[in-house]
Amino acid sequence: MTDPSPKARIVLTSAGSAKQAGRLARSLVDERLAACVTLLPGAVSIYRWKGQVETADEVVLLIKTTEEQVAALKKRLKELHSYETPEFLVLKAEGGSEEYLAWLTSSVGSALDES
Repeated sequence: MTDPSPKARIVLTSAGSAKQAGRLARSLVDERLAACVTLLPGAVSIYRWKGQVETADEVVLLIKTTEEQVAALKKRLKELHSYETPEFLVLKAEGGSEEYLAWLTSSVGSALDES
């Protein structure tokens, strides 16, 4: 059996409200661009934007997907997101349980990919 872990990716983004985060998460999972999106409310971001230091309450989204879906996920997130420049950081998973990684891989992509 080939090790699916090199294909697993975690994408980080944030949203300005729980409602928007939920909409983003639901769309990405419904569209099979993500197997799972974990919402972490209560984040406070301090950042530089257009020459000013800003502070904002945010919800962090941990998006679990595969390497093959990253480009499509990035495009769709930009279409759905209210931010002018949404955070989009891709982290490679170093490993994980075979069962979880197999589930993740089978949960993204075309519905025709399912056995």
